[in-house]
Amino acid sequence: MSLLPTIVVAVVSIIPSLVQQSVPATTATAQLQVGGEVTTPLTLSVNDLKKLPRTTVKVLNLHDHKEEIYEGVAIQELLGRAGVPQKEKLRGSAMARYVLAEASDGYRVVYALAELDSDFQDSDVIIADTMNGAPLGEKQGPFKMVAPHDKRPARSIRMLKSITVVTAPSK
Repeated sequence: MSLLPTIVVAVVSIIPSLVQQSVPATTATAQLQVGGEVTTPLTLSVNDLKKLPRTTVKVLNLHDHKEEIYEGVAIQELLGRAGVPQKEKLRGSAMARYVLAEASDGYRVVYALAELDSDFQDSDVIIADTMNGAPLGEKQGPFKMVAPHDKRPARSIRMLKSITVVTAPSK
């Protein structure tokens, strides 16, 4: 009978390592960088993103005509936390700013800053970390920028690694 407490302790000490092994290393260590012309650069892990206000969007997958439900954080929320001008402060020279989103496979897309501001339009762009209630797969995530109102999904960028705020050069 004295072996029972030892066995329980051994099993309990193994569980954390099993949980860590079940999460792919890329997801566990992945980080999303928000930088460029921001006052407060951000480096966010999957866990950091989960602690922020959550938003859900629905998208029709054009390949198999099934609805996908993504959950994550509104890009406007992240840009606000990084100190990017928004709402009434987004005017004048700030209107020449844009967001360059880059994926780990080299794919890049651009959004005008005003496109991502709810005072200008309802873009509902989010940085998703789940689809249909499950974490994004290795070929999709761990972060995906989802633009639910785009007619084509070309700017919904999978394997998102960075968001950089840039000002277009003047002539």
